[in-house]
Amino acid sequence: MGEFLKKLLTSNAGLAPLALRIPVGIIYMAHGSQKLFGWNGGYGLQGTGQWMDSIGIHPGVLMAALAGSGEFFGGLLLLVGLLTRPAAAVTAFTMLVAIFSVHISHGLFLSNGGYEYGLALFAASLSLLFSGQGKVAIDNFLLEKLK
Repeated sequence: MGEFLKKLLTSNAGLAPLALRIPVGIIYMAHGSQKLFGWNGGYGLQGTGQWMDSIGIHPGVLMAALAGSGEFFGGLLLLVGLLTRPAAAVTAFTMLVAIFSVHISHGLFLSNGGYEYGLALFAASLSLLFSGQGKVAIDNFLLEKLK
């Protein structure tokens, strides 16, 4: 298990991932907080769950909790650089689900409810999945403790 964790936490990237982690983490947390807590103009679990049920994503409240948790907690982990690669995998998957279950039928452009925003977040998460946390992150502290 130790070797697996070392590989998971090792990143040769410099500061570039930090430039992605901070804004992307904040964005994911903001969207997740709308779904989970009703913050920032969101509808909370019940309202988001009802909407998800109405578009055929069942059970709505459970799916809202999963999407909101993936966004909020995944975003928090990205922001601080803790378990960056797993958090990036979760957020990337969450965006794929959003793109294909909600936005794809509206075309590319956000102004029409399209998938361009979700695609940009997916690409950022995928980049962090490949690069890891970079130089400034809690993952680096954990990696030192494993040595």
